[in-house]
Amino acid sequence: KKIEDIYLQRDRARGMGGTFMWFIEEVGELATALREGDREEQKAEFADVFAWLVTLASMAGIEMEEAVQKYGRGCPSCNKTPCECRSKE
Repeated sequence: KKIEDIYLQRDRARGMGGTFMWFIEEVGELATALREGDREEQKAEFADVFAWLVTLASMAGIEMEEAVQKYGRGCPSCNKTPCECRSKE
């Protein structure tokens, strides 16, 4: 709700495509912070990525609180916590 209150009106005006491009840029900044940044920079970039993701979900009519319930019973494939699926690595 807080992210919607702050950004949703402006992001809707920008449109899904433009907002998605900003999200991707923030993911890139997070990647750089994970490689080269300190903890505070990483924390700030995680917050930015989260904010852009939440506003994209809102624009698509998706409630993130509902979406994360996909993991409410553990791994969506094996329903275990921690996951017991065969690793994809």
